[in-house]
Amino acid sequence: MAFSKSQIPFTAQHYLVCGTEDCERNCQFYCNDCHQQMCEQCRDKHQKSPDAKNHEVVSYQQRKRQLPEVKCHTHVNRYVDMLCEQCQVPVCSKCVTKNHGGHTFTDLETVYAEKCGVCLNEINKIEEYFLPTSQDLLKSTKEDSNEIKKIMDSIRASMKAEAESLKRMVDALTSDNIKQVNEQEKSLLQLLNSQDKKYNDYISYLNELVKKFHGYLSSKNLQILMSEITKNLEIDPIPETTKPVPPVFTACQYSKEDVTKLLGRVTVPGIKPEIRKIKPIETVSTQLKPTEKQNKQDREKSERKQTLSLCSSVTKVGEYTVPGVDNVCHISLGKSGTLWASDDKGNLIQTDLQGNLLQKIQTNGRFQGYHIFTQDGDLIYTDKRNKIINKITLDNTITEFIKTGDWEPISIHSSRINGDILVGMKRDKEAKVTRYNKNGEEIQNIQRDNKGQGLYSYPYYITENINGDICTSDFYKQAVVVVNKSGQHIFSYKDQWSIGPFGICTDIIGHILVCNGLNNKVDILDLDGQFLSQQGVMYFAPRGLCVDDKNNLHVGHVFTNTVTVYKYLK
Repeated sequence: MAFSKSQIPFTAQHYLVCGTEDCERNCQFYCNDCHQQMCEQCRDKHQKSPDAKNHEVVSYQQRKRQLPEVKCHTHVNRYVDMLCEQCQVPVCSKCVTKNHGGHTFTDLETVYAEKCGVCLNEINKIEEYFLPTSQDLLKSTKEDSNEIKKIMDSIRASMKAEAESLKRMVDALTSDNIKQVNEQEKSLLQLLNSQDKKYNDYISYLNELVKKFHGYLSSKNLQILMSEITKNLEIDPIPETTKPVPPVFTACQYSKEDVTKLLGRVTVPGIKPEIRKIKPIETVSTQLKPTEKQNKQDREKSERKQTLSLCSSVTKVGEYTVPGVDNVCHISLGKSGTLWASDDKGNLIQTDLQGNLLQKIQTNGRFQGYHIFTQDGDLIYTDKRNKIINKITLDNTITEFIKTGDWEPISIHSSRINGDILVGMKRDKEAKVTRYNKNGEEIQNIQRDNKGQGLYSYPYYITENINGDICTSDFYKQAVVVVNKSGQHIFSYKDQWSIGPFGICTDIIGHILVCNGLNNKVDILDLDGQFLSQQGVMYFAPRGLCVDDKNNLHVGHVFTNTVTVYKYLK
């Protein structure tokens, strides 16, 4: 793909090579302690070296920026390498002993890296959100200008057609009406032209702001960087503009006696101008710096994923009972060797894998998948009667987490990708899936397909696939409904359900596993909804499903409180 000069990002750079002597391979990593860029092979060699045992090696994009060599203003033969916290000025080691007695000091390189990170974050906001959003709004005003012109042309044509039938008798009145339309068109286009200028000025301001922050990054005047970054982090909000409301020409029947009335008139609808929609800045993604341990875990998970495939049949590898319930309709597995399970009477039980009762809560949930562990290890569960979502923290404190308004929360899932919370909801004859962030703030509603048809009837159980697809077992539609993370419908899987579908989960490969009603089976689908296999399980009528960290399938049943554990991947 070719880019114009204006499209090349400020952060674009030439192909990087390894900084190790005599190595010309592609640079992918960076040692923050040595300040040296490395390829993968040199990285591995470096980490095996006894001298680099505790060095921090990260991807090149996540490197800690090296402190520029700036000489001390007081001691010109020394370089500054510390920051006086009281005076907030860069100092050298000699300043520490002579001019700043009793003060506390911070490593200047660390502070410098943090300030550079702030600059890069602000640049990312501008390039990823403010600039493209402003450019989209500018494009919208230009499209509105063209639409206004088309509407005005249509109105003029209608007026001329009316006037033509009345010949000379109505020429004068037609001329007056056209003049009125021209004036209104002029006024509307002037409004849109002013909006063009407003957005062009704002985009120029953003470009200047980006250059300013780049100036901070390239400046060797650390005092300016320390002080100006603190003062200049505020970005002016995107200007609001209104969408113009075009006039409407109302045609009338005419006669000689009432020419003025019958020629029709141009009116401006009494509609309040619509504020152009600006997407919230929270949608701008921010990169999190993974630890070396997380990188290792991701690599191991990827390697496991590449070697796993379906067994020809499932093998029972264990089972346990859940005390205090007659059946197990839903299971939430935690990382600490405990789990929460629920039955069809609203009993929510915490137990360990040895079947020891740890806690029991009475809820108004029944068959639904109404509880799940979050990334932080808390349990969240729906209270459809009171239209709230509760949270049970690690110290067993129950707090109100989210209010769902006039919608009944039915099923719930916490994303393993980003911690977002997905909630299947019901209100009268409507149903939807709502996405909240991990703080409980609503960020997305998914209700209809691109034809305006409702996607859901009763989202019984809900989960998320490895690629962010939202998978829902809908009891009334008798289908597994899958949409992508943007809410666009991908497919609906329908089998000859005797009843259901019920519990649903996904695994590390992206398989979708769903309980197939009363036929004692679990259907397994691929990412695209293609049927792969149907596995029988030991007890009748499976209901709750989940996959643990060892890729074993836990199956709860409607007629027993025994949970069976199966191996289904090899």
